[in-house]
Amino acid sequence: VQLQACGGGWVRTGDSLKLSCAAWGRLPGFAGLAWFRQAPGKDRKFVAAIAWSGRSTYYEDSVKSRFTISKDKDKIMIWLQMDNLEPEDTAVYYCAANFGHGTTGYGTEYAYWGQGTQVTVSS
Repeated sequence: VQLQACGGGWVRTGDSLKLSCAAWGRLPGFAGLAWFRQAPGKDRKFVAAIAWSGRSTYYEDSVKSRFTISKDKDKIMIWLQMDNLEPEDTAVYYCAANFGHGTTGYGTEYAYWGQGTQVTVSS
């Protein structure tokens, strides 16, 4: 299984970006898919998760009103729509998939990770 994230870039405060993540290979029954991010010099942190069914989502508090996670029901493709971006959102963003843990925010419960895409927000 491989996960491929893309869509990052350089934007200004208040702008929007939409990240995409596609999965391919021998796809097992994922329970949940998520986005994490890692800012320079900091630990990787949870951003948002969506259940495999697409019926439930979970967000980190600082992005709850600005980011939207969604999923394609026909294939393993997830998106992260990021609006009203702030310099504090600057990070490498990773997509991840887990078995049996639904919309968990714990990175240790995710078995597969994409390679990351850089998002830079300037003030």
